[in-house]
Amino acid sequence: MKRVIATPNEDIVVFIIGLRINRLRSVRKWWPTVQAMTPMIEECYEQQVGLLSHEMLVGWRSVTLIQYWRSSDALIAYSHGNRHLTAWKKFNQSSRASNAVGIFHETFEISNYETMYVNLPTRGLAKAVGESTIQKHQEQAKDRLAERKVSTRE
Repeated sequence: MKRVIATPNEDIVVFIIGLRINRLRSVRKWWPTVQAMTPMIEECYEQQVGLLSHEMLVGWRSVTLIQYWRSSDALIAYSHGNRHLTAWKKFNQSSRASNAVGIFHETFEISNYETMYVNLPTRGLAKAVGESTIQKHQEQAKDRLAERKVSTRE
């Protein structure tokens, strides 16, 4: 059994962004919003702007990206870049008023976390910051949280 944790070595920003298709038949209104996501993710990795990793969750009427960023400053700087501003402008011009698609985002600055992954390929926070095998003193979630608190005080 493979048991690992995300290496607790740095603060992280978790950015969750997504969309919900409200009117399935209004494809011309929501499809450009769906299409805009992939090029922006590719650009983040190519230009190494601070995106460490991401995961995409696809639901019946929704797409959600969980992104792990090096810092809030890096995330905000990217949001002011040309590709993102162009996509945002297009959304505001063509989709926002129609209610065919809704979008959201949430940003979390994380200084303490604990994780555990059992029998999985590397994913989530471990993919973003690295992983290590769980040690004897890290068996319990409370111990992993306490360990991170101690290491950030030093």
